[in-house]
Amino acid sequence: MGLSLAKYRSSLKKDLPAGLVVFLVALPLCLGIALASGAPAFSGLITGIIGGLVVALLSGSALSVSGPAAGLTIIVLNGITTLGSFEAFLLAVVLAGVFQIILGYAKAGIIGLFFPSSVIRGMLAAIGLTLILKQIPHFLGADKDFFGDMNFFQPDGETTFTEIFKAFGNIQMGSLIIGVVSLAIILIWDSARLKRYTFFRLVPSALIAVIVSIVLGSLFANTPTLNITSEHLVNLPVIQSVDDLLRELTFPDLSQFTNINVYLVAITIAIVASLETLLSVEAVDKLDPQKRITPANRELKAQGVGNILSGLLGGLPMTAVIVRSSANLNAGGQTRVSAMVHSVFLLLSILFLANILNQIPLSALAAVLLVVGFKLTKPALYKGQFRLGKEQFIPFFVTIIAILFSDLLKGIGIGMVIAVFYILRANYRSPYFFKKEKYAEKEIIRLKLSEHVSFLNKASIVLTLDHIPANSHVVIDGTHSEVIDHDVLEAIQEFRTKAYEKNIKLELLNVPAVEIVAAH
Repeated sequence: MGLSLAKYRSSLKKDLPAGLVVFLVALPLCLGIALASGAPAFSGLITGIIGGLVVALLSGSALSVSGPAAGLTIIVLNGITTLGSFEAFLLAVVLAGVFQIILGYAKAGIIGLFFPSSVIRGMLAAIGLTLILKQIPHFLGADKDFFGDMNFFQPDGETTFTEIFKAFGNIQMGSLIIGVVSLAIILIWDSARLKRYTFFRLVPSALIAVIVSIVLGSLFANTPTLNITSEHLVNLPVIQSVDDLLRELTFPDLSQFTNINVYLVAITIAIVASLETLLSVEAVDKLDPQKRITPANRELKAQGVGNILSGLLGGLPMTAVIVRSSANLNAGGQTRVSAMVHSVFLLLSILFLANILNQIPLSALAAVLLVVGFKLTKPALYKGQFRLGKEQFIPFFVTIIAILFSDLLKGIGIGMVIAVFYILRANYRSPYFFKKEKYAEKEIIRLKLSEHVSFLNKASIVLTLDHIPANSHVVIDGTHSEVIDHDVLEAIQEFRTKAYEKNIKLELLNVPAVEIVAAH
């Protein structure tokens, strides 16, 4: 425990500013997603606070940040309509949390291992592109849709692209100036030349951009052509007393406990939220420079506890969220402390800072997300994926296009269909098997790979490697393998980088080295 505390203390100088950046990103997203879901704005903030303080504490993930997810807005909106009240829906959120805990104990987290790397990277790149496209109208001060909308078809009848064209015809000059200044501050502040100085490393660029944006906004207030209207500013509920706080809280309607529709909504939330969480933590693990692995079943249990508390206190269902997690990583977050710090700031903002934060222009926050989006979808990612061949690039690219023109889960589903097509085609040409041999007298564990090792073997190989005891001598033999899928090679290489931690001696026989494509 002493070493663990020392590790957290040493990381605090990076986790604190990272938590502040995540807070600035999460604040408008929590409010926007709640309003888009047909729920009280306060419910989104409750979800963000619990996601950081409770889920981060219970989760085994170092970098993922949980909160309300744009992918659940339709489910929440339909759930409230079906059940007839927000209070009845809150009971469904509580039950969804119970179901997630059951899934965790049933070890359903293994599902995440069945998604190919090409699809996961496509998801990251698509989210980056979507972030950029969705922020352009806010950056120009011409979008009234909720901040955090990620769907191609928008509530106002526009699409991602038509909204951009419309925005260029309705530019609000004050917002545009603030957006450009904020973006310039972030890019200059984060440049390699300035990062050599301690001050620029410790103080997050997003904070400086937000402070400058508030100052500029106040200067523009008396100029009609530059004045930024309230719909393009952060809009926090103002809490001035304990009574105000209690009035904002909503509690579940326990009388709906026998309503079968409550259970149907709860099961839907549990399945979709769990799947989105597993995909998010898998993606964040690929982004993590330290290559830490999130225990998937523990994550499901943590999300379940979070959703139970969120439902009891009037919050929305939550998931691990890529946008906030990526902002955390890009801001230098090292441990789960950064996620907890972001929740503390959310709590303080509700209690003490609403009047100040309500002066932040959305165009300044759009500038922060433009940078986050670009880091998720850098050209180097496309080049690296292209070099791996069409079997990796086509599912990657199809996933991007599908997410861009639909939503996250539909796009991933389409990407999976294409990936499975290539897997089945490869397996049709050459059958495969996976065999483990243990020679007790020599204390050697020999993993003999078959003639063709596809992505379908990845889950069993990863589980086998994860359960190899410390101080073992392991031989992975690919002598008779004609083809070893890139995802399997990646899993073996990742095991190789971690083997020394368990004092495992590893020998690779005819297992080729692989280029692990950086996702950021």
